[in-house]
Amino acid sequence: MPGGKGKTGVIVLIGILVVIIDQLSKILFSNTLVLNKSIPVINNFFHLTLIHNTGIAFGILKGNSKSILIVTIIGLALIIYSLKRDFLASKGFLGRKTLFIRKISIGFILGGAFGNMIDRIRFGYVIDFLDFRIWPVFNLADSFITIGAVILFWDLFITTRSNKA
Repeated sequence: MPGGKGKTGVIVLIGILVVIIDQLSKILFSNTLVLNKSIPVINNFFHLTLIHNTGIAFGILKGNSKSILIVTIIGLALIIYSLKRDFLASKGFLGRKTLFIRKISIGFILGGAFGNMIDRIRFGYVIDFLDFRIWPVFNLADSFITIGAVILFWDLFITTRSNKA
């Protein structure tokens, strides 16, 4: 596949940066916070609260870390396989004018998923610490996954609508 590295290089680079940022933040907060204790940053709005999440987003499926790990690995493998098979290459998914935005969003999603998968493999749980009080505690990997999914969805929605016009 000529030029294949350029097509996925941005995705890989962004994914690696997301994993590094995520893992460094988890090391920092694991070493400075006490498990299940909150430190108010903005009282009654934003706290830092270290928890060990054995479930998926928002603590759903708690205690099923092995099953979640297997599903995560399968999902990541399918995404990587799709990238490798040129599904996201110039004639496919990433062939539109928003190529770079889609690469960034996919890099965010993959990096966040790998960051949380690393926790599950190392510890059997995911380290969470961002606590907005009205939302379950989460981490930077979760944030990157969410931001990447929103950007991707928005871009696909806008592209689909503008292609129909």
